[in-house]
Amino acid sequence: MARSVSSMLLKSFGGSRAARLSTNVFGSSYHKGMRYSTTLGNDPDTHEDFRPTNKLENPEVSLIDIVEQDVKDNPVMIYMKGIPEMPRCGFSSLAVRVLKEYNVPLSARNILEDPELKSAMKAFSHWPTFPQIFIMGEFIGGSDIILNMHQTGELKEKLKDIMPKLEKSE
Repeated sequence: MARSVSSMLLKSFGGSRAARLSTNVFGSSYHKGMRYSTTLGNDPDTHEDFRPTNKLENPEVSLIDIVEQDVKDNPVMIYMKGIPEMPRCGFSSLAVRVLKEYNVPLSARNILEDPELKSAMKAFSHWPTFPQIFIMGEFIGGSDIILNMHQTGELKEKLKDIMPKLEKSE
């Protein structure tokens, strides 16, 4: 059932390149339209040995460390409500639509899956709202800022080094 729903979602989103590639989000992994969760379920009937575990829980690694690594390793990183293929708020949806115009690799974490991540992000960026977008390690802002940069051409300039070569020649 999950495969057919994912296939339908891929078709409804035009089978976009981003939807076909892996997208990592906190607590879940999306690969080829399939969701693989690593968050703990609340089902009391599930034996501990069979409950999913959060692979990011490591007492030696803080959420700030994870965020720093995300921002460093991903040319475009967005902390949002939902995932790029299924945003859970209008602002996150707007940011994703604008960024997808440039056909750049988009990495994301879903802040709705972990309230501690949401708090860590606010502390890391000193920005109170979501989505929060980072490009080449630099905090840019939210959907309103991305939209304004898109309209003025500043976003294209900011993304020129990570846009596919085909797009650069246009």
